[in-house]
Amino acid sequence: MLPVLLAVLLTQAPAPTANPRQQGVPIGKGKTLPTVRLTAPSGGWTVDRMLLVEGTLSDTTIDPVVISINGDRYLMRTFSGRFKRKFPAASGKNVVTVLATNQAGTTRAQATSYAQIPPVPLKAILTSDTEGVYTDLHIYEPTQESLSQAQDGSGQVLDLKKMAHVYWANTESPSGGTFYLNEQGGDFDDPAYGPYLYVHRAPPKGLYLIATNYWPSGDKAHTVATLNVVLYGGTPQEMRRMVRIPLATPGTTRVLAWVNVLGDGKAEIYVPSQDPAPKSPEWPRNLDEAVKTLTSGGVDSEY
Repeated sequence: MLPVLLAVLLTQAPAPTANPRQQGVPIGKGKTLPTVRLTAPSGGWTVDRMLLVEGTLSDTTIDPVVISINGDRYLMRTFSGRFKRKFPAASGKNVVTVLATNQAGTTRAQATSYAQIPPVPLKAILTSDTEGVYTDLHIYEPTQESLSQAQDGSGQVLDLKKMAHVYWANTESPSGGTFYLNEQGGDFDDPAYGPYLYVHRAPPKGLYLIATNYWPSGDKAHTVATLNVVLYGGTPQEMRRMVRIPLATPGTTRVLAWVNVLGDGKAEIYVPSQDPAPKSPEWPRNLDEAVKTLTSGGVDSEY
């Protein structure tokens, strides 16, 4: 009798529900299909290096909206049914799509703007999929002192401590790299989805390190960080790479990607979590040691 009773209890027990935070992008509470109105970009041509994305929603409970710019996906905060943010424009065609989802379904709005600007050789965009967390973007740029020849003649050696560090507290690098703070109409650097943006319009040759530092708040135990790297955007040499990585431990620093700018429209991307270690002489031989130095907090304390 006991096994039968146990079987009945098991079949009647409610199935466990997943944490809403783990089910993807939060949706609005409205039950009528939302209306999305894009007020910018308005189409046509522009010579601005920054592209304004702005609009309104009929359902003010939708937060965030999903933004796609030439295929790069972002989550963007809304405030009382409004959203507004500037993004680095790509040379040529910029197709902007906004998707808004509530209980009734998903609607979209789209606009295309053509930017008459020079191509952007290096762009990095970091987002996360969780409200209430910081996935800070950190870029280390090459300097004349960051690479040296090994004394035994076995190749180049990288010194992370001599690289230029670009991040939220140091938004301009000596060579011209620019970090765009996470500002979307609310308070400065709100925790949430990002995006954190980095652009270099004339990157010097050498090795670049892209990393993230994770700081959750409240009950937010983990998130998934997404990095989009675009090299030589809008040119025949354009390269794109997306990296997705889970983050769970507060204060964790993770290396997302290395970018080796070789010049003449050439570059290489190495993702430690996905790619075999590079063996060519254009890469320093101590990458693993450099990663350990960074993730153990041995470079600097500004995180």
